Amino acid sequence: MPSPYLEVFRSRRLAVILLLGFSSGLPLALTSGTLQAWMTVEGVDLATIGIFTLVGLPYTWKFLWAPAMDRFVPPFLGRRRGWLLMTQVALAAGIAGMAFLSPRTDLAVLAWFAVFVAFASASQDIVSDAYRTDVVGREQRGIAGALGVVGYRVAMLVSGALALVLVGGSAWIPALGWHNTYLLMAALMAIGIVAVFWGEEPSVATPPPKTLREAVVEPLREFFSRPGAVWILVLLVLYKLGDAFAGSLTTAFLLRGAGFSLADVGYVNKAVGIAATIAGVLFGGALMVKLGLYRALMAFGILQAVSNLAFMWLALVGKSYPVMVFAVAFENISGGMGTAAFVALLMALCDHRFTATQYALLSALAAFGRVYVGPAAGYATDPKYLGLAWATFFLLTFIAALPGLVFVWLLRKEIVAAENRGQTTVS
Repeated sequence: MPSPYLEVFRSRRLAVILLLGFSSGLPLALTSGTLQAWMTVEGVDLATIGIFTLVGLPYTWKFLWAPAMDRFVPPFLGRRRGWLLMTQVALAAGIAGMAFLSPRTDLAVLAWFAVFVAFASASQDIVSDAYRTDVVGREQRGIAGALGVVGYRVAMLVSGALALVLVGGSAWIPALGWHNTYLLMAALMAIGIVAVFWGEEPSVATPPPKTLREAVVEPLREFFSRPGAVWILVLLVLYKLGDAFAGSLTTAFLLRGAGFSLADVGYVNKAVGIAATIAGVLFGGALMVKLGLYRALMAFGILQAVSNLAFMWLALVGKSYPVMVFAVAFENISGGMGTAAFVALLMALCDHRFTATQYALLSALAAFGRVYVGPAAGYATDPKYLGLAWATFFLLTFIAALPGLVFVWLLRKEIVAAENRGQTTVS
């Protein structure tokens, strides 16, 4: 009899989810870090580059138009795949359009194209999250969420670090320049388009909302009719809070607090960290087949909290390469496992009639706490304000992770009920 840890990977649906994760992650750097690098090289002033960070606002407000993507069904490929194809074609066109512009001579037009790409990308994220939630059953939620994260992270490397290498070239790669690199990134959106045609439309027994008003109101009414709904929302804010609190200043600590060089941080914190995160989400997703959602949230949450103490250990012992590698690897593996469980929780909480709307709202709320811990961490460690020692700071991040674990334990019945609700049969 095949092992459930291996059998869970044997699904075309999971391969499609991996490809859609790549398609979702690819546009992000092209309107943020990579675009900022292009503008910097072209001599755009820092104030203008700072204003360009507002291009990312559609990712924050995507829940506002998510109900329309639940309500309306395109005339081809179905409610989920139809919207996916439309957003991916729009992204390919938008990214290609950016390739023919220059920050030096076409800054205003480039800004509008970047906003269009960000809007189309946020819209694709809405439908991609909904598709992943609708197409898999209970036993595959963990690994489906993990593969989506893996595809997303790989795509961010491609459109971020690899894109910059392609622009300037290397000993093995000829320099493509900015225009050809952006055209190549536009062509890579074909990966998502292939996934749309290769995949199948989710078969959901419940019909979509009949009116736009129903698509806006009913997702909220349905969610808040559940027992413990408000406390579930608190859990979503708190679960990754300690992990995000520590992560907001990890790079600064390694450079200033522990005294490592930029090269050290680049090779270990970035390369090892990304590899460890991918390993963590895949391992966590596979383990969830056996553990179930509640036990995975609790076990992986405990690992997340304890991993912050590894950085406290590094702060106490000082500059130590073995401890640094251990701390970075442990934190990213456990954080990846926690992410796999957390994404599975978001998927389990969605009603299939309103998946796009509810997932967009719940994920936006989950990001709320993580957005504001960065400034708090900065004030806590800055000598001009609280000036906490680094070891004390990482101890506080461990303590900040504990309330999320308490809420997991208190809401175990609600979590199990969500896991068992609205299951679909997956072959």
